[in-house]
Amino acid sequence: MILDGRQDSSVAQAAQVLARGGLVAFPTETVYGLGADAGNDAAVAGIFAAKGRPSDHPLIVHVSDAAAASRFAATVPPVAQRLMQAFWPGPLTLILPRRADLGAAAAGGQDSIGLRCPAHPVAHALLVACAASEPPVFGLAGPSANRFGRVSPTTAQHVASEFAEDLLVLDGGATRVGIESAIVDCTRGVPVLLRPGVLTRTEIESACGERLWLPEEMPGAAPRASGTLESHYAPDAKVRLMDAGALQAALDVLGPDASGIAVYARAAVRARSRHYRRMPDDAAAVARQLFAVLRDFDAAGVSLIWVEAPPEGAEWDGVRDRLKRAAAS
Repeated sequence: MILDGRQDSSVAQAAQVLARGGLVAFPTETVYGLGADAGNDAAVAGIFAAKGRPSDHPLIVHVSDAAAASRFAATVPPVAQRLMQAFWPGPLTLILPRRADLGAAAAGGQDSIGLRCPAHPVAHALLVACAASEPPVFGLAGPSANRFGRVSPTTAQHVASEFAEDLLVLDGGATRVGIESAIVDCTRGVPVLLRPGVLTRTEIESACGERLWLPEEMPGAAPRASGTLESHYAPDAKVRLMDAGALQAALDVLGPDASGIAVYARAAVRARSRHYRRMPDDAAAVARQLFAVLRDFDAAGVSLIWVEAPPEGAEWDGVRDRLKRAAAS
C-alpha cells in the first residue's frame, strides 16, 4: 500500500504501524529503507524475515539528529562528532560502540552499531512522529527495502514490486542520491572507510581532520557492516564490467546476436542492442540513476548487462563499488 509521504496523515499512520512493531518502507536521500523500531528486537526480526537477510548481518539505524545517536551509542568519539557536524543529516553512516541494553538485533549481535541521520523531509517527519508516538520509537532500523542481495530501490514503486501489498510504503519521490551511504567505522581509534558512497574520501578526511584508513590497512577484523558482502546489489541479469574498447569489440563480434544484451556505457558504442542506455559523464548523475537502470534492464527481460567500467577518479568510488558487487554475483 503506497501512501503519499508528504501528507501528515500518511506519516502519522506509518508511525502508528512502527510503534506497534510493524514494518514501513520510507524514502531517504540515498535509497528507500525497510523500517522497524530499532529498539524492538522482535520488530527488527521482521525485517530479516521479509528481506530473507541473515540475522547476523547488521542493519543501519536511522535517527532524527546527532543528539538521538546517544540513545544507541555508548560513546561518540570526537572524530564521529566532527563527522556528524559536517555531514548529518546526509549520506554518511557511522559505526559506534553500542549501548549494551539496546539494538542488539539491529546490530547483528555485535557490540557496535551503525547510525545515520537521513536528509529527506519524509524520513525526518517520520522519525519525529515516531518519537512522539505511544510507545515512543527513537530510531528506525532501515536496510534497503528490497530482497537481500538484490538491486536497491530508489522509488516507492520499486519497493511495492518486491513485497506483499499490505506493506505500507511512504512515497517521497525518486531518491536524489541513488546509492547507499558511505560507512565510516569509528570504533578502532582511527576512522576506517568500510563502504564508499557519494562523499569522497577527501571530503571525509577534510571534515574529520585526519587520515581515513581502509580495512585492509588495519590489523584485526572490521565490524560487519551493511552492503559490504562481495556479491550485492545484483539484478537478475548477469552484469559484466569492461572498458569501452573491450565492450565495443565484444559487440562487434556478436553482431546481430548482441540484440538482446543490455548496454550501459559512457562511450558512444555501435550496437544493435535494443537496450542501450547512455551513462552520464558525471559520477553523481550515474549514482542517481544506477539502480533504476539495472531494474529497467531486468524488467526488459535481458539475461546479460554489459557496463562500461567507471573511471578511476575518487568521485566514482561509490558507483564502482556497487557495480563490482553487482558483477560478483
